Amino acid sequence: MAFETIQFSIDDQGVARLVLNRPDRLNSFTVQMHGEVAQALDQLEAGAARVLLLTGAGRGFCAGQDLADRAVAPGEGAVDLGQSVELYYNPLVRRLVALPFPVVCAVNGVAAGAGANLALAADIVIAAKSAKFIQSFAAIGLIPDSGGTWILPRLIGQARALAITLSGAPVLAEQAQDWGMIWRAVDDDQLLAEAEKLVAGFAKAPTLGLAATKAMIRASWAHTLDEELDLQRDAMRRLGHSADYAEGVDAFLNKRQPTFTGR
Repeated sequence: MAFETIQFSIDDQGVARLVLNRPDRLNSFTVQMHGEVAQALDQLEAGAARVLLLTGAGRGFCAGQDLADRAVAPGEGAVDLGQSVELYYNPLVRRLVALPFPVVCAVNGVAAGAGANLALAADIVIAAKSAKFIQSFAAIGLIPDSGGTWILPRLIGQARALAITLSGAPVLAEQAQDWGMIWRAVDDDQLLAEAEKLVAGFAKAPTLGLAATKAMIRASWAHTLDEELDLQRDAMRRLGHSADYAEGVDAFLNKRQPTFTGR
């Protein structure tokens, strides 16, 4: 399948790579890009991958919405931004979060607006030290969409979330790491190497357990401790019958490297 605004592949180890590829526009989103990313997600949801690496081409990760794109730019009448969010950004974030395997985002430069919140929706975010995260919505009279108002206070607390969203002040990668907004900030020339090392490990890991861990941690905000303990019991019962668990135990007892199949 040929794409114009993204690069997408899945290798024989189950590593999927999705690169936002409009570097001349800092990989900002258009309707076409949304459509192509949706097609890539269709393939990922079909079960061909075990981990996803998301990044951007060129000097930036993603500048959010391309304001020149006709679907969202003001024309002769008022533009319905809610429709754009409902049709494109909300499904994108929901589908990314729901993927049944780890999603690693390598932020290689500026991540602004929806681009910042798309990155933060990933399970693990690593960023080049030159990268920065900008909640640029306030400058044009909008709110942080693409999950921003939900994700940010949970990652960095209400005080910091309010400060950066109301002011639009950029957060540099090392500050983002210190705040817990992202996992790691690394030297620019090491970003892709570190990301590839991470996804290579996940591709060999017990996928069912990783998927369950991801889903449970993300859903735990809505549960009491008692509810979560019951859910943990149920998950352990289910995973204890998996081929991955049997393989992991056998490999441990026999002092060999396990070969997990994700079943």
